[in-house]
Amino acid sequence: MKYAIVIEKGSKSFGAYAPDLPGCAVVGESRREVIKLIQEAIELHLQSLKEHGEEIPPPASSFDFVEVAA
Repeated sequence: MKYAIVIEKGSKSFGAYAPDLPGCAVVGESRREVIKLIQEAIELHLQSLKEHGEEIPPPASSFDFVEVAA
């Protein structure tokens, strides 16, 4: 499965979360690290849902860009 993730750059770190998996979020020192961490977090999140007999939400979010005048 492929889940959309959002990566945000802070002043000293990066954060990432999966909109389709509430509570699944990570923080890292670099973009590369945060991508690795969110992938691991998603896998653990899905494993936990399975172990507790909960439904795994299907990927539903998507993303796009809009152009605006600055």
